[in-house]
Amino acid sequence: MSQDQPLIGGPERREIVIADPDPAWAKRYDCERRRIVAALGDRALRVDHIGSTSVPGLAAKPVIDIDLSVTDPDDEAAYVPDLEAAGYVLRVREPGHRMLRTPERDVHLHVCARGSEWETRHLVFRDWLRAHPGDRQRYEDVKRSLAGVWDDSNAYADAKSDVIADIMRRALAP
Repeated sequence: MSQDQPLIGGPERREIVIADPDPAWAKRYDCERRRIVAALGDRALRVDHIGSTSVPGLAAKPVIDIDLSVTDPDDEAAYVPDLEAAGYVLRVREPGHRMLRTPERDVHLHVCARGSEWETRHLVFRDWLRAHPGDRQRYEDVKRSLAGVWDDSNAYADAKSDVIADIMRRALAP
């Protein structure tokens, strides 16, 4: 797979459904975290619940997003086979980032380097939304307005980029 084609299997048509907040999301994350740590041991440098399901009170796609920090995400041999044996499937290959998911597509496991921009950006965004109800509602409103069938689920993510960028500007402001 070339770096020009980061999606393994190509674009996927998906229906984006936004669900009301569900306390089961935190329990599902805990279960997945245990599975990841059991598969990788101390190679899992950090495991964090990210994305909308990690923000109490925020409606979300019922997909658990997890950041897994490893020493070198580009060294797939150091972790991908063990994650695949634990039931995850490699879906995205980009420099400094891999994404694996469950076959049911209800867990997205993002692999990055500890302290990377990828890790920092997701944690800052999550923590900002947890602490700022106005931005949390604004983000939810955008997501609800975009719900529906998308020929490429990545286009849904791209459609949220302006509001995310605006929120991140404030979150990162000194």
